[in-house]
Amino acid sequence: MTRRFLSIACENSMLAATLDVPDGEVRAGLLIVTGGNEVRAGAWNGQALLAARLAAKGFAVLRFDRRGCGDSEGENAGFTGSAADIRAALARFRAEVPGMARVVGWGNCDAASALMLGGGLGCDGLVLSNPWTYEPVAEEAAEAPAPMSSAELRAHYRARLLNPAAVLRVLRGEVALGGLVRGLLGVLRKAPPPSSLAQDMARGLAGFGGPVALLVAERDRTGQAFLAGWDKADPRLAVCAGASHSFVEAEARGWLEGMLEGLLEGSLVDPDRQRTPGSW
Repeated sequence: MTRRFLSIACENSMLAATLDVPDGEVRAGLLIVTGGNEVRAGAWNGQALLAARLAAKGFAVLRFDRRGCGDSEGENAGFTGSAADIRAALARFRAEVPGMARVVGWGNCDAASALMLGGGLGCDGLVLSNPWTYEPVAEEAAEAPAPMSSAELRAHYRARLLNPAAVLRVLRGEVALGGLVRGLLGVLRKAPPPSSLAQDMARGLAGFGGPVALLVAERDRTGQAFLAGWDKADPRLAVCAGASHSFVEAEARGWLEGMLEGLLEGSLVDPDRQRTPGSW
């Protein structure tokens, strides 16, 4: 495997990128679109390690910092302003590794949202994990934690009920009953309609003709919020049991990597659900 560092022109700025290429024949390519203001190495260097593992299996992988993040120049326009960055990275990826059978774009959190809003932005397939569907908030309110949705509360209390220690605390009177009652009433709240952002994302994805995998980490609030407003019968949807937002758990890492490999190979089957989200 060879790792190279690139500078990619994007409008009037340069993007910093890292390209991993296998020593032999390239089977397909993965474009990693980083979410939030995270750098291309990923949380706990996870994306860099994932790229190396996939390159060892015959896949080329490109990761990059969008403008205003990490080592890249320019102004940070957020995920809603990152379409040009993704297109520039994808074009350079194809130029650096010609002959790739397909390029799959993977985004977690608002990177998934960016790919959905842009209708895939030129990728051949998409892996979209924990898409961000919360509406933008005013800067002065950004620091306040968002209240849990009814779906998030259900997941929270389900986990509590399955935890013997938590149940024992309730029986001993160590939990404030007022807060518990308010939480349980929140579970009964009717789910709000999908946000306008979620609707725009759905419209963008509807215009994409390639295979798609929609992945949700079971313990992630962002993923739970997305799931609450999405069609649960969508055959492209799969949930990773026990996973947190960045799939840092050993089992979750293996699950995510298997999903990525499946789409890179040309199809994806979730053995736990026996569904095929798409084929080439």
